Amino acid sequence: MKKKLILGLVMVMALFSLAACGGGGDVVKTDSGDVTKDELYDAMKDKYGSEFVQQLTFEKILSDKYKVSDEDVDKKFNEYKSQYGDQFSAVLAQSGLTEKTFKSQLKYNMLIQKATEANTDTSDKALKEYYKTWQPDITVSHILVADENKAKEVEQKLKDGAKFADLAKEYSTDTATKENGGKLEPFGPGKMDPAFEKAAYALKNKGDISAPVKTQYGYHIIQMDEPATKTTFEKDKKAVKESYLASQLTTENMQKTLKKVYKDANVKVEDKDLKDAFKDFDGSKSDSDSSK
Repeated sequence: MKKKLILGLVMVMALFSLAACGGGGDVVKTDSGDVTKDELYDAMKDKYGSEFVQQLTFEKILSDKYKVSDEDVDKKFNEYKSQYGDQFSAVLAQSGLTEKTFKSQLKYNMLIQKATEANTDTSDKALKEYYKTWQPDITVSHILVADENKAKEVEQKLKDGAKFADLAKEYSTDTATKENGGKLEPFGPGKMDPAFEKAAYALKNKGDISAPVKTQYGYHIIQMDEPATKTTFEKDKKAVKESYLASQLTTENMQKTLKKVYKDANVKVEDKDLKDAFKDFDGSKSDSDSSK
């Protein structure tokens, strides 16, 4: 149910920048010989150069057209931090990220998303077609436990009249929501584990409670807080547009957007060692590719 951290090249950026700034100088000294900045830069350029120069270039181009403020990044950052709760610092460390580098990657991804949204058809015709199968956001609370026996124990206590919020505080292993009675942020289709989503949307009335639902995270008992209420296209249009844009943020669409951005930006690679860095965006092939 938790969003996956957005991983990227930020974990090597600081080191790459250190190596690139200023010629010469030692990074590491040993009795057997020293590692210079030039050596480090050349090694990282060989291994990460193409990907790194792509991100730097696209971030510069996109930042010229689209605005992602520090406040926008902080808001998104705090969403991840809230969802991971006490595990957040450990997850960052395991991923080789710091808060600073993770925010840098968030900003880059948000710029790509803004560009993709700007290149998406949001005419009434497109939105009305999407509206046919669109489902509004719902709000639910949940109690997450590790095994089925514990889930059945909680289920029985609910049937005996215990309050859902009290049991969430007592039993739930979701540290991000348990103190709030297990309440989750509103969500729509495609945002949660499929089994969780199916069980949640099956609850039609406020206060309805599901049987235990197994997901990759454990066993959930779900309570409906605010059911989906679909009205008319005109009344729902704002929410429909937001949902439609979110549905279009696929890897394929974002890649198409970057290809368009690249074409419009008149990019010229001056470093011969990185001449193939953008071959996936301009349709060109390297010499080794064409000889195959």
